[in-house]
Amino acid sequence: MFTSFREPGKDGLHFLYSYDGYKWDSLPNSFLTPVVGKDKIMRDPSIVKGPDGVFHLVWTTSWKGDKGFGYTSSRDLQHWEQQEFIPVMEHEPTTVNVWAPELFYDEDEKQFIIIWASCIPGRFEKGIEEEANNHRMYYTTTKDFKTFSPAKLFLDPGFSVIDAVIVKTGMQEYTLVLKDNTRNERDLKVAFAKHPLGPYSTASAAFTGKLTEGPTVLKNGEEWLIYYDDYDNKRYGAVSTTDFHNFKDIKGQISVPDGHKHGTVFKVRKKVLHQIK
Repeated sequence: MFTSFREPGKDGLHFLYSYDGYKWDSLPNSFLTPVVGKDKIMRDPSIVKGPDGVFHLVWTTSWKGDKGFGYTSSRDLQHWEQQEFIPVMEHEPTTVNVWAPELFYDEDEKQFIIIWASCIPGRFEKGIEEEANNHRMYYTTTKDFKTFSPAKLFLDPGFSVIDAVIVKTGMQEYTLVLKDNTRNERDLKVAFAKHPLGPYSTASAAFTGKLTEGPTVLKNGEEWLIYYDDYDNKRYGAVSTTDFHNFKDIKGQISVPDGHKHGTVFKVRKKVLHQIK
């Protein structure tokens, strides 16, 4: 399944589904209407299923002005717990935004890692971006979504970065797929680490064209598929890779419904999908 939203994000959570990872269809209607945050929108929904079978959902609640993100959970993707606002950046009063929170379950530490992009004007060296658009990645950890570790810097690659996704690609191997958000790039790159919290290597050269964002990664047989929002061309793109160093453009092999905006791919049992279709 693929979490999704529709512009401008007011009507909440949408889903796509696929049986092969290439051909996607939409489920009708919204499954959750956002009610938290300044703007009460839902953008960039990210879902991870915990070891207890509970689906955890986080999302962007406002373009600017919020110092946290939305959170709720469900056992069946139909009935959701009361929505909460998690104010992870309230200790940084000049924070402009909290964008695209992304969930990762760390099996070794038995905890959830949540990473997101925030801009704190004047904090970091910048290029030609405005101070209010010079982002870095931050993180918090939690075991129960009731208590959270203090937010800390997750990634400063030396440039404005957003839309990062942690992928476990080996026993002690992790790949970070990220968007270089500088004006002359705005494309997707990768970095590598031995621990999900890093430190990560220097970012690679871009493996997508410009004006691409919102990556999500799924394992499909021996290959990894990376879907991304090719927003300049108003379509979805995808590449396949076996090593995150060599990438093959597969946009001609995928089918993604019009209007889908980026979320994350996650697996469910067929009966879960069939109950909500």
